[in-house]
Amino acid sequence: MTTTADAVAPGVGRSRRNYLAAEFLLLFFGAVSVYTVFRIPGGPIPLLVVLGITAVVYLRRQPDFDRSNFWRASALWPVLPRMLLLWGATAALGLVSLWLFSPERLFELPRNNPTVWLFIMVLYPLLSVYPQELIFRAFLFHRYAPVFGNGLGMVAASAAAFGFVHIIFGNVLSVVLTVIGGWIFSNRYRRTRSLFAAWVEHGLYGLLVFTIGFGDFFYHGAAAR
Repeated sequence: MTTTADAVAPGVGRSRRNYLAAEFLLLFFGAVSVYTVFRIPGGPIPLLVVLGITAVVYLRRQPDFDRSNFWRASALWPVLPRMLLLWGATAALGLVSLWLFSPERLFELPRNNPTVWLFIMVLYPLLSVYPQELIFRAFLFHRYAPVFGNGLGMVAASAAAFGFVHIIFGNVLSVVLTVIGGWIFSNRYRRTRSLFAAWVEHGLYGLLVFTIGFGDFFYHGAAAR
């Protein structure tokens, strides 16, 4: 399933678009900067869950939002082969990079803390990935369509916001990688309008990161070291 071309919603005035653009910058860049500066304790997961629930409540109240976007599992199967091919290539590149430049990190978490690794494998997709997809894909795509349209402009906006929020981890690599990942997941949602497909893809990359040895770059506690 594909969406319409990159065009703003009809009937939305300039003042409304300007308001939404300012709101987008405030929420996804201003608020994140404040969170980072003040190092709010407890980590991002509780906040993500609350914001994810808020996004669901908001979207369910929008008469022009298709609620089947929350899941639409059937959209995964046609794109799964190419999704897995890209994921496999990324996994190979990540493994080779670690082997060459930081071999001590290879499979560090499952080797040294298998219980923690197992908890992450189970809970991370539920408590972190799906709330992020609700916020950065379903909510952002619907709320800010009058500003960015429904095409690659929206994909870029979503990827930028998704990448920027990872400054809370205190390193450039997490931001760079999540901008790239954000583009992949956002484009997946744009093409399928399936949060399930985007969630699966995001989850695969996230679990890969924590398994092969990049987990420290995406761990909230690491920023305080």
